[in-house]
Amino acid sequence: MHCIKKITDDLVWVGANDRRLAMFEGVYSVPGGVSYNSFLLTDEKTVLFDTVDKAVARRFFENVSFALDGRQLDYLIIQHMEPDHSAVLDELLLRYPNVKIVCNAKILVLIKQFFNMEPDAHIVKEGDTLNTGRHNLSFVMAPMVHWPEVMVTYDSTDKILFSADAFGTFGALNGALFADEVDFNADYMNEARRYYTNIVGKYGAQVQAVLNKAAALDIKMICPLHGFVWRNNLSDIISKYSLWSTYQPEDNGVMIAYASVYGNTENAAEILSSKLRGKGIKTVMFDVSVTPVSEIVAAAFKWSHLVFASTTYNAGIFVSMEDLLNDLTAHNIQNRTVAIIENGSWAATSGALIKDKFNKSKNINILEQGLSIKSALNKEQYSELETMADAIASTVTR
Repeated sequence: MHCIKKITDDLVWVGANDRRLAMFEGVYSVPGGVSYNSFLLTDEKTVLFDTVDKAVARRFFENVSFALDGRQLDYLIIQHMEPDHSAVLDELLLRYPNVKIVCNAKILVLIKQFFNMEPDAHIVKEGDTLNTGRHNLSFVMAPMVHWPEVMVTYDSTDKILFSADAFGTFGALNGALFADEVDFNADYMNEARRYYTNIVGKYGAQVQAVLNKAAALDIKMICPLHGFVWRNNLSDIISKYSLWSTYQPEDNGVMIAYASVYGNTENAAEILSSKLRGKGIKTVMFDVSVTPVSEIVAAAFKWSHLVFASTTYNAGIFVSMEDLLNDLTAHNIQNRTVAIIENGSWAATSGALIKDKFNKSKNINILEQGLSIKSALNKEQYSELETMADAIASTVTR
């Protein structure tokens, strides 16, 4: 049976939720599931915005069939060719052979690559429009947000931005569709941040370019391909995107990520966190061996100061810490103050190697006041931790 959700008088959600998916893109854990959003406009011409992942194909086609109610499907607008939004394209064309694909030239290339076919398509470029009766749709190119072919669509009639992967969120919708139907800040903002920073975070300049284009539009609603539709308080999510895409911290405080084999490096990180708390500084702590990297990357985008504490392992950085640092620098983390704790029983090298990881990063201020431990903290080093905490605290704006 169908499960559709009404957005406006002639626009419905025909997507589906997947709560069985363990790893999104094979990388990011999604314990709360994920939604694959598709939208159907029933104007004089019918228009489907994107499709879904093959995992939810049956539900999607039931929804589309019910929403069309016997009408033909006139247009399929493809905004993004990643398979979680295009995997059922071939089956859609079999079910609706007269549908006209609307896409840009780069999308058509990817259709050929993924499906070994070259469908008849209406190719659009920046600023082109499509009239469907009451609605006027215009197309805005959004390259590298987060694939090179991406575009978004603006409905100037109802002031709706169909935003592709932008403004998306991990998590199944659980019966709600609109962000204002849930306590988004409390229950979903962390997942929105984790989605953005890990999926799109590398491409801040490209996101800024799209935000600048969007600023020229009168947008009353945002319909992304994952997560909730925004119809109220759009500035809540747009302001976050502005911060994330310019790599500005959301909050002043310290994220401490540590890698510890026998607990001694963890102990130093714990004492530092306690000292910072005593100075009125907010802290969060992560054990990189047990916390998914995607969560720590998201936290690094949130907080102004980052501390990395790592034992030396095989003359290098501990494995899971190195993975985190590689991921962080690959996502272009910048505009942060960093402090380092290293540990090594006979040849501590992790500190210098961590510092080297940030050599190509922009606007990373690495504090001189670090700490080098040999096996375990000695009592003289408590004063060094105090000095380190003072140095961090002096640069945190409360």
